[in-house]
Amino acid sequence: MNDRTSSYANPAPSIDDPLLRRARRRVALKTGFFVHALVFTLVNLGLFTLNQAIGARPWSHFPLGGWGFALAIHGIVTFVKLTGDGWRDRLLTAELARLRSQA
Repeated sequence: MNDRTSSYANPAPSIDDPLLRRARRRVALKTGFFVHALVFTLVNLGLFTLNQAIGARPWSHFPLGGWGFALAIHGIVTFVKLTGDGWRDRLLTAELARLRSQA
């Protein structure tokens, strides 16, 4: 099978495809968290380096702790959303089935 025939077997998803929208949302959630984690790491390394260069009392752990807490919450929310993906759809399907059996 060459590339031309395989593209006919698996056509590109349309823009309105719900699976494509779901995949894009999931990728956006993950990307947002990883960008946040990268910025957190780079900024806190810079603050630590600045604190060490100045030689003053240690203060860089304060923003590290506060921002780290916020990053942890961001991670929990992100990955709970990804784990619970489709949960509403399953509830809706079960509720529809229950209502249809009562009718």
